Formats: sequence, structure tokens, C-alpha cells
Amino acid sequence: MVTIGVFDGVHRGHAQLIAAATKAAAERGVPAVLMTFDPHPSEVVRPGTHPPQLSSLRRRAELAEELGIDVFCVIPFNLTLSAQSPEDFVHSVLVEELHTAEVVVGDNFTFGHKAAGDVPKLRELGERFGFEVTGISLFGEHAVTYSSTYIRSCIAAGDVELAAEALGRPHRVEGVVVHGERRGRDLGYPTANVAPPPHAAIPGDGVYAAWFSVLDSATEPDGIVLGQRYPAAVSVGTNPTFSGRNRTVEAYVIDVNADFYGQHVAVDFVARLRGMEPFDSVDALIAEMGNDVERTRTILDSDG
Repeated sequence: MVTIGVFDGVHRGHAQLIAAATKAAAERGVPAVLMTFDPHPSEVVRPGTHPPQLSSLRRRAELAEELGIDVFCVIPFNLTLSAQSPEDFVHSVLVEELHTAEVVVGDNFTFGHKAAGDVPKLRELGERFGFEVTGISLFGEHAVTYSSTYIRSCIAAGDVELAAEALGRPHRVEGVVVHGERRGRDLGYPTANVAPPPHAAIPGDGVYAAWFSVLDSATEPDGIVLGQRYPAAVSVGTNPTFSGRNRTVEAYVIDVNADFYGQHVAVDFVARLRGMEPFDSVDALIAEMGNDVERTRTILDSDG
């Protein structure tokens, strides 16, 4: 029992596919397998076009397991695989490797060299090789199709609330905390400077209310519980008041005094507070940061 796709983000549309796959697997008494690709196919076919990534492979596996998937199968995507015809892909991967009984895909699913295969073609091949095919429409609320492309556009615009609606949870940015300019400490708001991996989907410049958590660590920071979420006011941008050039993700973890350097952390974006703007003075910036923190408390008190 297999469901196929890139599954970047494991959004609510993907959850529909997974629910259908796990239900069918239970009825057949076989494992539910989610098959995804790494790296993103577009980066292999058109180098330099890797879209902003909504979630890491590790995060995708965690989410898939939470939704009932038994096996998270990662297919290395390379030029050889991209050149396979739809027939060769089905025979070599779905039939010979996975012994598929049924495939669940979105009704816009394409596969094979130059996306020559579609759902009708998959059904035709299923009849030949002895597996069933279920295609599912991924329409969401307000006639919006749940898709990674739509979610990326919401995130790029800073609309993390619309993104969360389509994802079924806040958008997460993971990364390792690195040393920054240390300006936050001088201003009274020490921040964790989160360095995301390449291609991560970063929200548009602005200040956000978010949840902050330490995912794993060789040494647990003082006063911090791994996996527990803490309220944070997060700045995304170049710090225009100080004529910054590098775009950063800086999280002020509210009411927590801990050393996060070197930690693998997650920032779950809940709401956008304001845009990124230069201030006439450091005092004006500090006053606005105080407002950001209080608004973050209010928002996350109702979200938690």
C-alpha cells in the first residue's frame, strides 16, 4: 500500500492522501508506505531551481508517522531516475521493489520522464501489473487547492496564519543557533540567531509571534526541556535600523535565560506582528520591541 509524492510540508492535502492510504492498508492487512524523493526533483532536472523547502526529511518522517504511516521510503532522485519512462518507474519501483497492492495519489499526480505519466496512465499500468489506483482531489476550504506552492507563497508574503491553515499546524523553521552581532543582548532582548539549512522556506521580513523549542542536544540548556515549546518574539530580516545586510532569523525567547549556541532548534511561526522597518533611534526600537513581546504574550496565551 503506497502513497507517492514529494510531500514537502505534509500539509492538509497530503493528510487526505495519507488517511486514504492508511485506511486501505488496514483493510488489506498490509503496511502503509509513504514514498518521497530527495533531493527535490526540480533541483535535479533544472539545477538552481530548488523551491523553498517547507520541511526537512526528518520532520516529514515524524509527521508521516503521526498520521499512521508504517514505512517512510525515501527514493534518491537523480538523472537516471528522471529519465525513466512511466512504465519503467512503475515496474522497477512500485512492482519489483515495493510489491504494491494499491497506490494513492493526488489527482494531479505526474511521474516518469518529462512528467509523461498521469493518474489515468497509472491506472492503466496498475491493470497490467495487478495493483489498484486511487486518485484524490486536494481541494481545501474556500475552493483553495492545498499545495506546497500555495503554502510557499503565503510564507513568502509573511502570512503565516494562512500557511498554518493549509498545513494544519504552524510553519516550522529549523536550524542551529549561531553567533550573531549580539545587538539583542545590548538592547535588553538577547536573541537566538537561528541558521536554517539551505533552501528553507523563511517567512517574509517582519516580526512574528512564534513558539521556540530545542529539538535535540548533547547537553540540555539550563532550565530548558527538550521538545517543550517556549513563547518567542522573532525578527526576520536585515535589521534596517543598524543598516544590516545579512538576512537573519532571530528569536527572543520570552522569560528564558539560557545559552542556546550550537543547539538544534525549531521556530513555529504563529502570527505576524508587523513589518520590518528602520527606527529613528535605538530608544524607539527598544520601545517597539517591548510592544512586540507583550503582543506575543497575548497571542500565544490564546494559542497555547
